[in-house]
Amino acid sequence: MVCYTWRLVTWLVGVDRSSQGEGLLYKLNENVIMPSRLLLRSVVSSVVIGSLTSLSVSAKELPEAKRFDQTDGVLERARAIEDIEYQMMVQRATQTAIYFMPAVGMVDFIKATRRIGGDLNDVVYLNEPLGSDDGFLTANDVTAYCWASLSSEAGALVVEVPAASEKVSYFGTIVNAWDQPIEDVGPSGRDKGKGGKYVLLPPNYEGKKSKEDLEKEGYFVYETDTYQYGFSFRPRLYEGASDQDAGNYAKGVKIYPLAQADSPPATKHIDATQKSYDCLPYYNFTYFEDINDVVQGNPVRVQDKAMTSLLKDLGIEKGKPFAPSEKQKRAMHEGLLLAYASMQDFFVADGKACVPLWKDKSGKLKSQWLVWDFAAGQAEAGFPYETEESILVDDRAGGSYFWITYLPKYLGGGTFYLTGLRDSEGAMYDAQSSYKLNVPKDTPAKDFWSVIVYSMETKSFIRDVERVGLSSRDADTMQVNDDGSYDIYFGPKAPEGKESNWIPTGEDFFLLFRLYGPESKDFHKTWMLGDLEKIQK
Repeated sequence: MVCYTWRLVTWLVGVDRSSQGEGLLYKLNENVIMPSRLLLRSVVSSVVIGSLTSLSVSAKELPEAKRFDQTDGVLERARAIEDIEYQMMVQRATQTAIYFMPAVGMVDFIKATRRIGGDLNDVVYLNEPLGSDDGFLTANDVTAYCWASLSSEAGALVVEVPAASEKVSYFGTIVNAWDQPIEDVGPSGRDKGKGGKYVLLPPNYEGKKSKEDLEKEGYFVYETDTYQYGFSFRPRLYEGASDQDAGNYAKGVKIYPLAQADSPPATKHIDATQKSYDCLPYYNFTYFEDINDVVQGNPVRVQDKAMTSLLKDLGIEKGKPFAPSEKQKRAMHEGLLLAYASMQDFFVADGKACVPLWKDKSGKLKSQWLVWDFAAGQAEAGFPYETEESILVDDRAGGSYFWITYLPKYLGGGTFYLTGLRDSEGAMYDAQSSYKLNVPKDTPAKDFWSVIVYSMETKSFIRDVERVGLSSRDADTMQVNDDGSYDIYFGPKAPEGKESNWIPTGEDFFLLFRLYGPESKDFHKTWMLGDLEKIQK
């Protein structure tokens, strides 16, 4: 290194052989002359720094493995790394953001309910479906939902679900703070449509009555590992029932402490129909505020201890206030971007979250439409996203809770989902282009079909648009083709004369095409939905 540096110095500046005091003088230009020792020190520093920079770059290069005991210059390469503390913060922000994704989604329901004047253990309901001013991960626009966020921190909790009526019943799930299903309700759930009282026992429950005692009294009892929970119930309507009927039915849902079951206090029901309800996760500083809320509001489970311990570097620690430094905030901001990018890639990449439904015998695509491809065994296990060997971190984040919530305990056949990401040419849907989808007359949905546009960025409805979707329920207002099919248009502007069949976009988007009540489990063997055709760039 020294010999190389000396040659470099000579080459760069040349030598002035005139002696003026100590040592040689080196001429940098016509006006600047520097003593040799100072120049040498300066140039050597520059060279060494440059060399260390090269080492930093070369750290990404895999050295050739020749011996088991080679060091590969690890000490020197390590010394080239700058601000190790910050870089570790960034890495921990990325990994914890992905790990806590399902729990963040649940906390955002709590925060959204509080923004409209409610709180934990209050029931929120609708008298009409959600619209473009609401923020939900891939919710539908045809259902007057009922939902709540819950806590058993003060003691065991009862969720009372009404029996199915002649007009309305529920399909839905109670989940824990990590969005893991606890139980399904309604005709396809535990109560089989007869209604029931679901008891959530907090961790380390020590009540007067045991689980067995409570079950003998007719309760459906569940031992849980978190304090916080949520539920989302989707009404099924019969005999010409309306969304208003669904809203009235929601008032039969009750939440109260088990200790007051003999004389339960009234449940607060909040009509959110005319309110903007936004429970989306946002990938900014509030994301880590959400993670802190998860940590503070629940016990730290055994399986989460390792990841929770990494949060200390970001200022998140159980029982302590969250007051991160500017450096920690910068690291969270940077790390969260990579987390989002990773989950987004899992969502859109071929063969990860979704796989093609229609292929020919040679494996060639017949259609671009996709179906959800959950991790092996998870549907059968009730979507815990945990096995005896591991936690399926990426599958439950990018593969599910990055874009959906409230998976059922038992996967049934009530609704079939097709996911659309690409047009007939295989290109991702984009904000500027316009497209057409032909929905055949014989679409095999006993109840109805629906197609909804979602923002690719937020995985929710596109904001402030005339409509977010269309369905066969809109047959009276849509234009129908001579063969009984419907042409649905997507784009920033409606084609002239096709406004009734148009769903606005204006930003990069994806689609969910739902078949409510598919006619058979094998319907896709005799029927296929065509791709979106680009009609204008």
